[in-house]
Amino acid sequence: MGKLKNLYDWVQHFAEAPYGSWALFLFAFAESSFFPVPPDVLLIALAVFIPLRAFRYALICSVGSVLGGILGYVIGYQFMDIIGLGILNFYGLTEKYQSVAELYNRYNAWIVGIAGFTPIPYKVFTISAGAFKINFPVFLLASVISRSARFFLVAGLIYIFGEQIRTFIEKYFNILAVIFVLLLVVGFILIGFRP
Repeated sequence: MGKLKNLYDWVQHFAEAPYGSWALFLFAFAESSFFPVPPDVLLIALAVFIPLRAFRYALICSVGSVLGGILGYVIGYQFMDIIGLGILNFYGLTEKYQSVAELYNRYNAWIVGIAGFTPIPYKVFTISAGAFKINFPVFLLASVISRSARFFLVAGLIYIFGEQIRTFIEKYFNILAVIFVLLLVVGFILIGFRP
């Protein structure tokens, strides 16, 4: 847990840095197509440090995430064999690819909305959406709605509770970190199950 706390402290330093917003954008962009760490960690750190900018950070995170999702879609659509399978294999999700295909057959691109809002790994669904040639406007709409809802919900809670939530996070950091990791693991497990 000490390493996670150090990571939290390191991420929090971006709140005072002039490039904190850019870092948030890049984290959100990369996570949607290939990077393993969700941008929520940096979003929370930035918004908790400056609650009045919480919604601005949520917007930056949403835009970066949706644009990264578009990159994931392009990777799946054009480069699935060259790049997409490599990314899925790196995360050990190659076997889950068929399960995701069944979800798309059943729910079309709206499954992206579920993945975009929950801890289910969003990158798997962005890459798969392109590989399965899912309707791009529906994919884009589902991504915009789900990612914005997720990040603006976080921003809203931080804006409302401000310094209290910062104290709460710092006091219960270890417990929250375990819960977050468990939710992330559950997300990975869920994509292996058929609905």
